[in-house]
Amino acid sequence: MPTDIAMRNAEARAPSVRGLFIALWAGVTLLKVLLAARLPLFVDEAFYWQEGQHLAWAYSDLPGLTAWLIRLGVELGGHHLLAVRAPFLAIAALLPWWMVAVVRREFDERTAWLAGIATVLLPLAGTLGLMALPDVAMALATLICADAGLRLLRRPDAGASVLLALGLAIGALSHYRFAAVVGVGLVALLLLPEGRRALRDPRAWIAIAFGAAAWAPLLAWNLDNAEAGLRFQLVDRHPWALHPEGVLFLPVQAGMTTPLLFAALLAGAWLGWRSGVAQRRLLALLGVLLVGGFFVLGFFADTERVSFHWPLPGYLALIPLLPALLDAWPRWLRAATWSLAALGLVAFLGYYAAVATPSVRERSAAMKWYPSNFAGWGRLADAVRDARAGMPEGTRVVADNFKIGAELGFALEDPRVEVLNHPLNRAHGRAPQLALWGLQAGSASLRGAPVLLVIGASDVPYRLLLQRYHALCRVVGPLPPPRVLNIDHGRQRFLLFSIAEAAPGGDAACVAPAMAWIDRPVSGARVDLPLELEGWAFKDGVGLSRVEVTVDGRPIAEAEYGLDSPGVAAYWRISQDPQHPKVGFRARLEAGALPRGTHWVGLRLHGNDGSVEDWSEQPLEVR
Repeated sequence: MPTDIAMRNAEARAPSVRGLFIALWAGVTLLKVLLAARLPLFVDEAFYWQEGQHLAWAYSDLPGLTAWLIRLGVELGGHHLLAVRAPFLAIAALLPWWMVAVVRREFDERTAWLAGIATVLLPLAGTLGLMALPDVAMALATLICADAGLRLLRRPDAGASVLLALGLAIGALSHYRFAAVVGVGLVALLLLPEGRRALRDPRAWIAIAFGAAAWAPLLAWNLDNAEAGLRFQLVDRHPWALHPEGVLFLPVQAGMTTPLLFAALLAGAWLGWRSGVAQRRLLALLGVLLVGGFFVLGFFADTERVSFHWPLPGYLALIPLLPALLDAWPRWLRAATWSLAALGLVAFLGYYAAVATPSVRERSAAMKWYPSNFAGWGRLADAVRDARAGMPEGTRVVADNFKIGAELGFALEDPRVEVLNHPLNRAHGRAPQLALWGLQAGSASLRGAPVLLVIGASDVPYRLLLQRYHALCRVVGPLPPPRVLNIDHGRQRFLLFSIAEAAPGGDAACVAPAMAWIDRPVSGARVDLPLELEGWAFKDGVGLSRVEVTVDGRPIAEAEYGLDSPGVAAYWRISQDPQHPKVGFRARLEAGALPRGTHWVGLRLHGNDGSVEDWSEQPLEVR
């Protein structure tokens, strides 16, 4: 009797929960569409767009589905941001409804709508679709496979097998990482008696064989290209040595999912396993094995690239178990869990809104979270158009690395922007693909035609920047005076070189862009006026004639240049500035020269070859 009453009460509350779900889903979806129309193209999205313009079954970094979806979006919707992201927004909007349908069948109406709400509010799931990334299709594939697995446990039939085949195929065409979902799913079924019974049905193995066949294009690409993609995904990008950073997985995931929801998902897995119901045990196994597997992997795998989103498939498997766990919690704790999840989603969406706002990006220039992979591409494209307009017809645009090449390609609607050999191309697994497209520019291919060379000065660590300049000299010869584009006070910095004809040279013949540093005061310091600035600056091949100090973009003081600074040449051993060691400078800002508040201090560097280069700015707080 108490159970019947509880069920009737739950059914009575279902309509109000359904209304809340629909309102949340509609509001979040609309907000994501608005943000997706304004958010600058992320560098990976730009490269996937470029892949979509070179249609193939597979690529060096991914299977083909992400590129195909982007190509579909721009073919149907035109060449703009929202069209690129439209297929991903549609898939992301479908996910919560699919979750509702699965949970309604396996549990009850109210639990289904609560699971849908959790799918919307879980920040990693709620922000899916804002960017055209493979995780969107992979999340859908995970949910489809989980749905099929639950059906197979109940009764193996053709419908469940077809659904499993569909999910496995979508996942195989999405990302290498989906192999973890496949492996965990198979292990979970083998651990359950009902799962082993389902696997004895030949229709299940036909579905698995179909899913395995979907990996064929990726395997074929690797066989044709010396396993370059597999080596990057499984070997090159991972240290495969124990490192302590793996322990950060727990606090990072608690932050990504919000702490109370993270705890509830894990506790729900324990409750589901103890229930003794095969379907709940399967979901618990899928979630725990995936999340736990990525936790263990974190002690050995890549720490340089973003990986916080990897466990999302595990959380999707655990969401159906969440409502039952929350029902056992005190009302205040349930309210706190839902509220914190909602705040987490608002924070995530707020981050993307900030990234989409140029003034906010500019104010964040000195901060650690500065979104460089979103910043400055529109202004760079405008500068390239302007520079190319003043050059001879037939001038080729050559980009420094795959990021600049892809972003310029999208902005200029030209998927064949050539790219120089660059460490970033190899570090992100894109070098083999660029070579296959014939877009890997070298000294031989650059001869015989004018070239507009677009260099990302902020794309390599500063300690390696001079080496990068010398490498460029070996490809194109001495570099002419650059057109400098400092975006967000130089946090994103591009150099444009108009080159009539490449003339490769050696380090000794290298004329490179200027290098500089303000030693005192340090960035972000609170200072009083009068103030002395000290630092150094040099320009390989020709040297500098003058150094001006700029504040908020305006020259405000002439520096005394040519002071002894022997440590500079000792550090930059390959430097060929003829004025070493007299490359130090000192300048004085007098009292009253600046009002109180934050100001951006930079340098204007005048080369002996007539070049004028504005250096990156750093903030100072005048008291």
